[in-house]
Amino acid sequence: MVNTWFAIHTLSGHEKKVSELMISRAKLAGLWEQDIVEILIPTEPELTTRNGKRVVVQKKLFPGYLFVRMNLNDDVFKCIKGTSGVTGFLQSGSKPVPVSEAEIARIQRNIEVSAEAPRVNFSKGDIVRVIEGPFVDYTGKIEEVNSEKETLSVMINIFGRDTPVKLEFTGVEKQ
Repeated sequence: MVNTWFAIHTLSGHEKKVSELMISRAKLAGLWEQDIVEILIPTEPELTTRNGKRVVVQKKLFPGYLFVRMNLNDDVFKCIKGTSGVTGFLQSGSKPVPVSEAEIARIQRNIEVSAEAPRVNFSKGDIVRVIEGPFVDYTGKIEEVNSEKETLSVMINIFGRDTPVKLEFTGVEKQ
């Protein structure tokens, strides 16, 4: 199979490290660029709050997986399976199953679209804890998310009654 995409299962959270190890092993074996052509770890930017500051982090779309475009032969199979952190191929029975070009194209289009604006990690119904302002340490349920103004409408139980409170993204954290 010439230049076909395959999904490789890795230890979750180690995708980048595994891809770097895979590239170095492939270069040592003389397989890089001729048999192992490209490695893709699909991510999208996500706006989150850490230590009271808004930061954009790269969230993995498929945790525990990376996609490799390669010419699958015995040497390539052994090189990839022998890489530390690789737990296996996406396969049917004992045979690795290729991922279609259309599926990879769809994933790459989604990456390009999501790169334009970071995704907000708050949604209606989420439970959040207030970390600054007069309602510190209260928890509530998100009723409305305003991405443009970066505010939330949160229902907080104050004195036995649910009260709507407008809060900024930086003033809350997910429970």
